[in-house]
Amino acid sequence: MYVNKNYSAKGILQFTGAHLIWITVWATIVTAVFEITHWEWMHIPWLPLSVIGTAVAFYIGFKNNQAYDRLWEARKIWGAIVNSSRAWGSTVKAFVSNQFTEIAYGEQELHDIHKKLLYRHVGWLYALRSQLLIPTSWEHIRQGKHMARFTQKRMKRFGIGLLDDEVTSTELNIFLPKNEYERLINYKNTATQIIDQQSQDLKELRAKNLIDDFRHMELQNILNDFYIHQGKCERIKKFPLPRQYGSSSFIFVAIFIFFLPLGMVSEFHKLGEFGGWLSIPFTVLVGWVYVMMELVGDYSENPFEGLGNDIPMLALSRTIEIDLREMLGETDLPPSIQAKNGVLM
Repeated sequence: MYVNKNYSAKGILQFTGAHLIWITVWATIVTAVFEITHWEWMHIPWLPLSVIGTAVAFYIGFKNNQAYDRLWEARKIWGAIVNSSRAWGSTVKAFVSNQFTEIAYGEQELHDIHKKLLYRHVGWLYALRSQLLIPTSWEHIRQGKHMARFTQKRMKRFGIGLLDDEVTSTELNIFLPKNEYERLINYKNTATQIIDQQSQDLKELRAKNLIDDFRHMELQNILNDFYIHQGKCERIKKFPLPRQYGSSSFIFVAIFIFFLPLGMVSEFHKLGEFGGWLSIPFTVLVGWVYVMMELVGDYSENPFEGLGNDIPMLALSRTIEIDLREMLGETDLPPSIQAKNGVLM
């Protein structure tokens, strides 16, 4: 997630600079051929070209709206995870007690139970984040060699522990009990099994009368909420923006930019002998605007991709970790995740 108020000129060039090159080359070639040969067949009336441009703009606008909806829904889901996690921490501390037991457990024993349930939940957060970062076939890092290399460079520049996922491997070792780590980490869906293990622990706590039926049900309902949040994240991750919309807009932009200089040069040629050459900067500007609109949607439709437009899952997970550990009375807390090169991951 970009946290600076505005993009810098350098950032914009890094994002779209390569496209400026080929647009400029194409506009220059068309203008040079037209000015040298004066071929009449290269004249394209501006009216049909403007109609095409308007249609493409509407189409890109629709795609960008849908991409933003996916991004904002993902952020709302993680906001709900934050709220439910805090509820889990406070409820575990309040509900798991000696109120219904025949033989009282010591304060340290109760603290160990609280710590186990809260720490395992933090492990679930990092496991879920790790699973959501697994690339899908339609994400940028799974495209051609050039795109994959370009995406990896962006991950290294902005990301924290994205490529090798060293954060998750480190954190899970800390927060999952030693006797559970190897078993849980080898499941196909570790996050799902962590929540299931939490449910099994609640069952044991009920058998020991450390919680009654009502408290058992309330705690289980919070675990069910975590399953709901996880399922919503997986739906966004595993179901792309329909490719007929995602891919078609790129094709339409390419067609429009292909014909754009043919319409621009004939119009500017009316200004005088060298008027046609003035069409080059205007063609580049208009073409760049359309490419920029296309790229904004393209890089927003996958909010769990590991790039700068992502939901800051690592920062949110660390925030929850700090909150829960403070509930346990701990003071040796990790620092909050800070933005790197203007991006909070």
